[in-house]
Amino acid sequence: MASDRQGTAGAAADADRRIPPGQRHVHGWPVSHYGPVPRFRPDRWNLRVHGATSDGTEHSWTFDELAPLPHVTVVADLHCASGPTSTDHEWYGIPATALLDLVPPAPEVTHVMAWAEYGYSANLRLADFTAPGTLLATHHNGEPLTAEHGFPLSLVVPHLYGYKSPKWLRAVEYLTEDRRGFWEERGYHNIADPWKEQRYSYQEQDEESSEHDG
Repeated sequence: MASDRQGTAGAAADADRRIPPGQRHVHGWPVSHYGPVPRFRPDRWNLRVHGATSDGTEHSWTFDELAPLPHVTVVADLHCASGPTSTDHEWYGIPATALLDLVPPAPEVTHVMAWAEYGYSANLRLADFTAPGTLLATHHNGEPLTAEHGFPLSLVVPHLYGYKSPKWLRAVEYLTEDRRGFWEERGYHNIADPWKEQRYSYQEQDEESSEHDG
């Protein structure tokens, strides 16, 4: 019995270490998004890569054309800027780096803008987009994504707050300078690192002041 209690306590301590400051652990996968759930129309759907591509042209794929691309499985936690953290999500999809292999960015590209249905957008540093855990997910826990959770394609950037992971992804734009996305223009932090509690844009000024003081 003592061993069982120690094991349970150890598991709880490990889970606590995975919860960023200011977050609370929740079970399941809460549904959260802005606007209505779009209807998937296969004959009209495509994924585009555009902007500052190395060859100066736009590239696109239909949903069926995505199937032969490289796929990986990533197990990660999700952190919502409003406080909930849910753990041990198993994602299956296309690593973001595969897009850059297929459509290399111009040398001066520093950021990307992820575009979703209804004009939703999220800006990311190129280093965040190419991080090992970032992927274009088609499945969750072995099943295709549900409509509410982003079917047919959802960008997952698990090391940042959830507003940097747009559901219903439709395009990736290469940028040579940063440009704020939907929530970033509405008062949310431009970087969104949960371990630094980068929730709101007013914190950016405090961070800049600290860097100058240092």
